[in-house]
Amino acid sequence: MSALLFERAGPMIRPATLDDAPAVLAIYAPIVRDTTISFEHEAPTVDEMRKRIAATLRRLPWLVSIDNLGAIDGYAYASKHRERAAYQWSVDVSAYVRADCRRCGVGKRLYEALLVELERLGYFQAFAGIALPNAASIALHEALGFIPIGTYRGVGYKHGAWRDVGWWQRPIQPLREPTPPIAFARTRAR
Repeated sequence: MSALLFERAGPMIRPATLDDAPAVLAIYAPIVRDTTISFEHEAPTVDEMRKRIAATLRRLPWLVSIDNLGAIDGYAYASKHRERAAYQWSVDVSAYVRADCRRCGVGKRLYEALLVELERLGYFQAFAGIALPNAASIALHEALGFIPIGTYRGVGYKHGAWRDVGWWQRPIQPLREPTPPIAFARTRAR
């Protein structure tokens, strides 16, 4: 495995496993149910979350943060930005943090680790879609160097209203002639 166990004075960040699905879902389900942060209307099942983690890990990183008590307090992952071949060096990124751990640096640590891993794999641009309004998410992304690039107006309908999504972009590494990105699963098998 790569140098992907990020231990600092506090929590550890590691690649997700299928066994993490219940804890990941416990973080995500209230966001789906109670907010407009996610555009899903129904929270996935634990089995569906396992499938999402497995599918992501075949190609891209999905990281979890472990608190000092050994519980998952957040997660971050990358997904394909678009399907066409010329987009293969760009990813969309997302991070979610357990409610009792927000504004404690968990999201920042996860994103820092995710961006390091994405650079190592050969990616060049990261994009984040943020359902608006969401001042905390905007602040997190901008603190990490993401810049606003536009807004999809009225793109989603949830909780009785049309919702906007703002888009932020951050370079992962300087642009140069690329080689195909490395699959995350390949790097974990070493």
